[in-house]
Amino acid sequence: MSLWPVYTGTNEPHDGIDALPAPPPWRAFDGGPPLETPAPDEDTAAASPDRAHRARTYQAPPRSVDLVNAALYLRRPLLVTGPPGSGKSSLAYAVARELRLGPVLRWNITSRSTLHDGLYQYDALSRLYAARESAARAGGEPATGAQDDGEELQDHLRLGPLGTALLPYRRPRVLLIDEIDKSDLDLPNDLLNVLEEGQYQIPELVRAARRTPRAEVMVDGGRDRVAVTGGAVRCRAFPFVVLTSNGEREFPPAFLRRCLSLRLRRPDGAQLDRIVTAHLGEPDAYARTLISRFLERADSGGLATDQLLNAIYLTGTAGLTGVSRDALAEQLMPYLSRTPDSDDDAY
Repeated sequence: MSLWPVYTGTNEPHDGIDALPAPPPWRAFDGGPPLETPAPDEDTAAASPDRAHRARTYQAPPRSVDLVNAALYLRRPLLVTGPPGSGKSSLAYAVARELRLGPVLRWNITSRSTLHDGLYQYDALSRLYAARESAARAGGEPATGAQDDGEELQDHLRLGPLGTALLPYRRPRVLLIDEIDKSDLDLPNDLLNVLEEGQYQIPELVRAARRTPRAEVMVDGGRDRVAVTGGAVRCRAFPFVVLTSNGEREFPPAFLRRCLSLRLRRPDGAQLDRIVTAHLGEPDAYARTLISRFLERADSGGLATDQLLNAIYLTGTAGLTGVSRDALAEQLMPYLSRTPDSDDDAY
């Protein structure tokens, strides 16, 4: 029986991830003790209706399905490039939902993002305030920083999205590193070692390990705590890592070599029809007119699929007809960018 594909792109949740073959010898990890995967995002009280809807309605192109499975089999990050609104981030939510991999861990990248931000945050100032309050209640002096205590540290340290994804879960977690092309030039190279080795250390806990070998630290996306021993974290099931890029910069060869690359193209008419049906139901005659108009205009400049969805939804619910409806649709689908030879007055 073929084990391919594990991810089918059908949006039907299943436990096929448990049948995933063993990793290549050079991508095997042995972190522990193993942790259970949190409940799926839709089953939690904090679930986002928007993200749940995107996961259920995502229409995966065949090439996306193949490369997602390749990334899962090879335990490699997936670099997804495409224009805005092409479904880059939605892919991560769709995979997490279908394979029951728990809530997506999301790291939104800015020009100031560093590797440290993704791994963990340590609030030294809040620890100092807590030490002063404790000392005041006890009538003594606060402890100096020379005596690191893991039990004190753990209350002021939280793992970031990347740090949480690399915990030793039985099933891989899904990590979305969104808009990596916005990062400082050094971040892609800084990620190389962590994503290659599947492990990292928390220096504050390493220093405290002699006094407190085991610390219970908070994780990203909730109030749960996990045990970290000796200040070291090593994954067990390598996370499914999706790095999105709008194609605004090139990445170093060493970074690209460690990723699988997926380029999302502009949807064709058949795919747009499926996307509209998944989100809003079977398109009526006017919606199909907007789909055709969207495809024609896309040759002259950048348009995003969610612009089309907005236009179809609003023109269908506002009760407008004729010229008013056309004028509203035009305003909802402005070009995000223009091709050099495009006509500014074209519609």
